[in-house]
Amino acid sequence: MRKILMMLVCTIIVLLPLAADDATPVRVAALRGPTAMGLVGLMDEASNGPVNGNDYTFSIVGSPTEITPMLVRGEVDIAAMPANLASVIWNNTDGRIQVLAVNTLGVLYIVEKGDSVHSLADLEGRTIYASGRGSTPQYALDYILDEAGLSDSVRVEWKSEHAEAVAALVNDTDGVALLPQPFVTTAVMQDSSIRVALDLNEAWEEVSPESALITGVIVARTDFINEEKAAVDQFLVDYKASTDFANSDVEGAAVLVGQAGIVPEAVALKALPECNIVCITGDELENDLSAYLEVLYNANPTSVGGSLPDEAFYY
Repeated sequence: MRKILMMLVCTIIVLLPLAADDATPVRVAALRGPTAMGLVGLMDEASNGPVNGNDYTFSIVGSPTEITPMLVRGEVDIAAMPANLASVIWNNTDGRIQVLAVNTLGVLYIVEKGDSVHSLADLEGRTIYASGRGSTPQYALDYILDEAGLSDSVRVEWKSEHAEAVAALVNDTDGVALLPQPFVTTAVMQDSSIRVALDLNEAWEEVSPESALITGVIVARTDFINEEKAAVDQFLVDYKASTDFANSDVEGAAVLVGQAGIVPEAVALKALPECNIVCITGDELENDLSAYLEVLYNANPTSVGGSLPDEAFYY
């Protein structure tokens, strides 16, 4: 009888939720925008305590420049960031981070006031207002214009913020703008005369069919991976479930996006289906990301930190 009671006690202990004191702390940072939207399901679940043995805390920041020092100083363990920036950090820190997953494909769009742009060729002689100089928007746009033979006939005027690009577009009846989601949705909601003219995913595929446009990735500190591999593997499981939720329950995810202060719920409701949120891991991660980084490197080596990462870059 005593043996049976002991077995029952052990079973009950196993079934009890893992206390926060016993869970592995996992600190996650993400940019305010599509790279954070895929996390909201996990963020909501984690607000009630540890999830599958991981005690998650989240930081949502406004700029990639905020995430880099957080990683380097060891203040966060996992981060969502622009794909090319991950390569730059890997090169500049001798491999102190690794990429866990692609989390966002292309979210860039050409918008205009009117109905005159229907192909890349229609951009000839136009001015494109854009923000994001020195990051994915610039490198993607430069590459596409160069491959399409439009580098010398299209003027790009760089602004410090997306809102400035929209304001410039509104004041130029012949201008166009390069915007990412969810700012595209925000602009269209504010001015119904603005329309999506070109999807840069399709434009990229047109000029580079052997690769895909990638916006964001999930990275982790190499030291954290070595010390807490089980927690990292569990994060990938939890994150995949969170991205599935964001894509399958748009209304529910939009509520959480609004509550997290990423973008307003009304904007998220319309933008989420256009944000190309994914969770690509393993061989597919390495194949897709390496092809994308190679395109950037061939166009501008500084865009990836001066050299292409080797296999140690990929988890």
